[in-house]
Amino acid sequence: MSITILKRSSQGMRSVKLNNGFLYTITFFLIALPIAAGVSGYYYATGLDKAAKVEQVTIDNWQLEIQDQWAELEAAKQSSQQQINALTARLGMIQAHVRRLDAAGERILTISGIDASEFSFGSSPAIGGPEKLTAFAPDSTSDLDASFDEVNISLQSREQQLKVLESLLMDKHMGLERYISGRPTTKGWLSSFYGERNDPFTGKPAWHAGIDFAGSEGDNVIATAAGVVSWVGKRSGYGLLIEINHGDGLVTRYGHNKEATVEKGAVVKKGQIISKMGNTGRSTGAHVHYEVIKNGRPTNPTPYVNRRKG
Repeated sequence: MSITILKRSSQGMRSVKLNNGFLYTITFFLIALPIAAGVSGYYYATGLDKAAKVEQVTIDNWQLEIQDQWAELEAAKQSSQQQINALTARLGMIQAHVRRLDAAGERILTISGIDASEFSFGSSPAIGGPEKLTAFAPDSTSDLDASFDEVNISLQSREQQLKVLESLLMDKHMGLERYISGRPTTKGWLSSFYGERNDPFTGKPAWHAGIDFAGSEGDNVIATAAGVVSWVGKRSGYGLLIEINHGDGLVTRYGHNKEATVEKGAVVKKGQIISKMGNTGRSTGAHVHYEVIKNGRPTNPTPYVNRRKG
């Protein structure tokens, strides 16, 4: 099969004859080009779909990583808060130690008689001066914990030392307080001595186990030393009697009282009012009968009365 094509030119009509081979070639391209275009379009579309799938997978992975990072951040936040809470609790314990030290310091000042204005335990110490910053800083929470431990141990040691010092000062102070000295009254005069005398009721010689201080009814009677009230009540011959135990076998007695201002078992201080002077019991007038008992036996109170106060 052949095709002849006529073409007009300046030289007249010309004919071009197309043989079978050329026709087959043209036919092939006319058929193959659409097929190739379709196949290429298919693969292109498939590639776009794969690219879209790859991008979605990447986005999903990123989202998962972000979620993991948020979870780690939240865990770190919770861990930090727990550490802050623990450090806050330890700081509270240290502050409690400091308050106890302040209280101990105040008690020691009171006992020792040191001028409290020189040591203000309720306020921070005044410090200052030029300084250079150091490069030291705790490297981790464990280092900070170790620093807290050192401070806590130091405070506990100081607290124990202050307690020992307080105990020693208290013993000394109580020793001075228990030191029997002075008169059992704030007013009045010595009206009868210790030892043998004429009985005021019979006129016959009799033994007087104490000394008498006369005054006015209702005058204050005071403790001549610190101790514990061991007796408050009536006793034959003494009227209303008060006894104070001072330890170390020493007891003082105060007789003929009008009324007591302390009760049995009360702890009294040196110079504390314990009763009102009266005229109860075997008495001829308002006075206080004062005795000092040592290891269960009466002893002359005069040396104690004349003692210099401790």
